[in-house]
Amino acid sequence: MSALDRIGEFVAAVQAAFADGSLTKLKLGGYHGPEAELKSAEARKVSIKAGERLSFVFRYRTRDITKNLTVNETALLLTAGLNEDWRSARLETTGFDLQFERQGDKQRLKRSAVAGREAPNAGHDRTKNRPLTKTGKPWLHALGITGKDGAVRNDRQDKFRQINKMVEIFAPLIQGLKAETPRIVDMGAGKGYLDFALYDYLSAQGQGVEIVGVELRDALVADGNVHADASGFSGLRFEAGSILDYDASGADAVIALHACDTATDDAIYKGIAAGADLIAVAPCCHKQVRRQMEAGSADQRLDFLLRHGTFMEKQAEMVTDGLRALLLEASGYRTKVFEFVSDAHTPKNNLIVAQRGGAGSRQDALDRIMAVKAMFGIEKHYLEGLLDL
Repeated sequence: MSALDRIGEFVAAVQAAFADGSLTKLKLGGYHGPEAELKSAEARKVSIKAGERLSFVFRYRTRDITKNLTVNETALLLTAGLNEDWRSARLETTGFDLQFERQGDKQRLKRSAVAGREAPNAGHDRTKNRPLTKTGKPWLHALGITGKDGAVRNDRQDKFRQINKMVEIFAPLIQGLKAETPRIVDMGAGKGYLDFALYDYLSAQGQGVEIVGVELRDALVADGNVHADASGFSGLRFEAGSILDYDASGADAVIALHACDTATDDAIYKGIAAGADLIAVAPCCHKQVRRQMEAGSADQRLDFLLRHGTFMEKQAEMVTDGLRALLLEASGYRTKVFEFVSDAHTPKNNLIVAQRGGAGSRQDALDRIMAVKAMFGIEKHYLEGLLDL
């Protein structure tokens, strides 16, 4: 039997199990395709308004993406994917399991009978898989997320979803740190939504952690410490001060959400200076580089974009954050940039994640920085000055 025949047999079995309702689970593993962060995928049958579908959860290193595909779309995905991108697939049904494996040019199918496995409920699960499942927490009420009854307020549903998404992304990054009890410094903590949520979730997972929220406004610092004490969060505290003045020595991770303009660069610098294993920032307001782009002499080939104000704004944001990523790489960090919450919550939804070690050539990064600055008419990125590059 040829490779295509084995793939075809597997795909046909998936289609048949979908049709007769016996499909319980479909798994894909051993991904080695073009998407560097994609690890695995899993699917089950669901019924939605558009009809019956296979609901796929594509698991990336720092996030999951769900897609509902028709059985025909699934067949196309499997036919192409098993031939090129996925090394293994497993179909689980009420009567048998079918395992597909590919090693080099060799493909193998193994079928094994099962007994006693019940047919799944195809009803679409609209209950979100959120890290924060219990809403009757003192800190949630103190921060105005829940009412006196412990239920999430209607006008704070978006905020609660955003907090959960942030925990979903940040918790695995924190848990992946080498330190047994990592020290996390949140620069420009504000009310500390992320700090409370992370501490609550990680503690419930048995992960020891120390979190310090650095905030310039004394009133928010005082409130944060009162709420932390009331919640019994002994490892969470808030300290008053500016980002640049704060001594971040000993920090295993430095994070900053929506620190305005160059305050994001201050946080990155403090993380690099502290030798933090993890630096994660969600930038806001990109003014410093934009002013230089507007006053400078960019490559004339970019005029069709930069002469329009709205394009200039978007381009300045991308260039600013692209240079930040390169400057982190020049400082010995490997970086990635991705959207971490929906733009329905905030248009400033990009997250720069930098992990120490494994970066490429410092000189290559510096050369690329120089080329980008020349292309866009930029004299100097603020972070360059902090790093004395």
